[in-house]
Amino acid sequence: MKTQNQGPAAPYHVRLQAEDGGLHLKLGEVWAYRDLVLLMTKKTFTMTYQQTILGPLWIILNPVLSSLIYMFIFGHVAAIGTDGVPQILFYFLSSSVWGMFAYSLTSNASTFVSNANLFGKVYFPRLVMPLSEMLVSCLRFLVQLAIVLVLLAIYAARGDVSPEWKYFFFLPFLFLQVSFLGMSAGVLLSSLTTRYRDLMHLVNIGVNLLMYGSAVVYPLSAIPEGPLRTLIRHNPVTGLMELIRRIMLGRGEADPGLYMGGLAFTVLLFVLGTMIFNRVQRNFADTV
Repeated sequence: MKTQNQGPAAPYHVRLQAEDGGLHLKLGEVWAYRDLVLLMTKKTFTMTYQQTILGPLWIILNPVLSSLIYMFIFGHVAAIGTDGVPQILFYFLSSSVWGMFAYSLTSNASTFVSNANLFGKVYFPRLVMPLSEMLVSCLRFLVQLAIVLVLLAIYAARGDVSPEWKYFFFLPFLFLQVSFLGMSAGVLLSSLTTRYRDLMHLVNIGVNLLMYGSAVVYPLSAIPEGPLRTLIRHNPVTGLMELIRRIMLGRGEADPGLYMGGLAFTVLLFVLGTMIFNRVQRNFADTV
């Protein structure tokens, strides 16, 4: 939305008009509303755990319960190895990283539908909502990361894992990229769900299936050479997951070329998703 002054005689009169056609990122406008992003982040994080018995403890309980399930099914029943990494550490780290990606994707996949009433009453950059959800996913992960670091310190002192400490400075960028990738995919899906509501029912199923194709509950080394390994290896989430485990656990496939390809895909997905998102927001009220 553009603003235009009506000349020097009326400096306080502002005209609001629709933008010209085309696709725009509008990142400058979002930056101007950065305080609103932080406010919505705090509001979303607080409301998520209101009227719950355990409250924010669910942030820790979810990956703990998931890890125990993975240890039983994949570690005990299926007997899939973890590259010599203690199972609880391997699964807790993997489920925490995956949870950040999945939350950022699923919470943003229905942005227009979930916030239709708010969007219809007041104007602000609609991208504020996806960004706030992404920050919530990062806050949740930071709590879980604290537990991971405690486990890591214990097993590193025992000599069970050999973290590559010199590359730890790179981890914040990888974590942010994971959440950013989820948000970008969610933003793109939210633009489609305004017209095709069926996609909303498929998102959770698709995310669960994607987890098994992203080397989350198993190391990439557990997959034999072949088309399936090639497909999983080129999954952008797999590259990030393996690189994070390589740095933190000393086990995993670190391929710079694969990582750069995943980074390029993330940027491309964000640009494409944001442009379509901004395009759809102009007339979403007609379809929601």
